[in-house]
Amino acid sequence: MARYLKTKKEHIGLSPYEIHFKGEKKSEEVILEVIDYDSENLDEFIAKDLNEVVKFNKTATTTWLNIYGLHDIKIMNDIAKQFELDSLILADIMNTHARPKIQEYDNCIYISFKMLQYDEKRNYISSENIVIIIKEHILLLFQEKTGDVFDPIRDRMRKNKRRIRSSRTDYLAFALMDIVFDNYNYIISQIGEKIEALEIHLLNNAKESTLKEINNFKKEIIYLNKSIKPCREIVVELLKLDSELLADNVYINFEDLKNNVNQAIESLESYREILSDQLQVYHTTISSKLNDIIKFLTVFSVIFIPLTFIAGVYGTNFDYLPELHFKYGYFIMLGVMLVLAVSMIFYFKKKKWF
Repeated sequence: MARYLKTKKEHIGLSPYEIHFKGEKKSEEVILEVIDYDSENLDEFIAKDLNEVVKFNKTATTTWLNIYGLHDIKIMNDIAKQFELDSLILADIMNTHARPKIQEYDNCIYISFKMLQYDEKRNYISSENIVIIIKEHILLLFQEKTGDVFDPIRDRMRKNKRRIRSSRTDYLAFALMDIVFDNYNYIISQIGEKIEALEIHLLNNAKESTLKEINNFKKEIIYLNKSIKPCREIVVELLKLDSELLADNVYINFEDLKNNVNQAIESLESYREILSDQLQVYHTTISSKLNDIIKFLTVFSVIFIPLTFIAGVYGTNFDYLPELHFKYGYFIMLGVMLVLAVSMIFYFKKKKWF
């Protein structure tokens, strides 16, 4: 299936309100991970069912509910019902190929973006759709499967870092987005090192494999750009929101997010230009090598044309040919040919033709 636009024929014409899972099933079961905390206490567990979680919707503590696996329509409907989520929100959550976006609703803020993973051996980037629902006391985080980049945040909570343990869901949302955006920059730096290393191989020994690497990196940079660029729009919209769910002091943190995303996008633009330059250098290098080969063959041919002419003249089958019966005629012919070849080589070198 295509990486850039994933749409199945059966999805065409569906109502935007219709609940239908659009994506790849990446988890066998739906897992509900709960972290409930305040400045004094922390409760972390895996819920057996939704009933263990619903009570946190009305508590004074802050709750982070992480939902792994989005394919079970019944469970997703139950979550939407218990936490009063609009049907449009649920439809967006279950469309894992949707473009990243932000939307404010009456009782929550919806934010979706891509979490990226980089396979260094294959030079391949995979993505997972992440949805954050910000409510007053609870933050819902929807992921396609277990495994993410959020362990540092969990560790900060366990170590009772005051800032995150005493803040509301808006700051938690910032922390989650911040670590994902930091990961963007890390992935770009990893790819960037390989792109810059390509330049050395390109200048020293340009091969067809080098061209394949350049084209592969171009594809990954384009894919990164597709995933990251919409995040700038998300952050800009966040800064414009005037919501009771966002405290005044959290906006300065969103400015940091904006800087992170801008840095990532600027780096992508730089590496895309570097790859375009490398592609041009590759073709120039190959053309230069081809020109050198053609130049050598041309000079070689030009030198042997008169020699072939002389040998051809004296190889004709006539009885009466001048100098044919000279005692040293053969050696004179060889000498003339040698002098002619050396003279031509000297002339070509003087003209810097090779």
